[in-house]
Amino acid sequence: MSARCYCGASQLGFARSPATVAYCHCTDCRRWTGAPVTAFAAFEHTALTGTMGTPYVADSGVERWSCASCGSPLAARFPYLPNQIYVPVGLFDQIETLAPKLHSHAHNALTWLHIDDDLPRATGTARDALNRTTA
Repeated sequence: MSARCYCGASQLGFARSPATVAYCHCTDCRRWTGAPVTAFAAFEHTALTGTMGTPYVADSGVERWSCASCGSPLAARFPYLPNQIYVPVGLFDQIETLAPKLHSHAHNALTWLHIDDDLPRATGTARDALNRTTA
């Protein structure tokens, strides 16, 4: 699988398919991506090839990488999801193959945004389900 930022300066490769794909409705991801909801593909961090530079590290310990040239969000790593890295699906050349399997932080979903699906909706991080995907 391959992914790239808006300007093409940051190119990522993945040695295998993602463990899962999930929507995230949290405020942090909305602010980072500028989107009302984000979908991320989860990989074991060892599956990633490419250079992302230095991450921004939030007070919560969440690491987020963005392209140094165009600012596109590239990846995030969360302390409660060890050995996993999350990449926004909008960056992938194979986006059609990356349908989400669940919603995390569903309690933060915007009232005007309606995603009509029957996927599981976790009110928090969905950490238990997400940790099981790479176990």
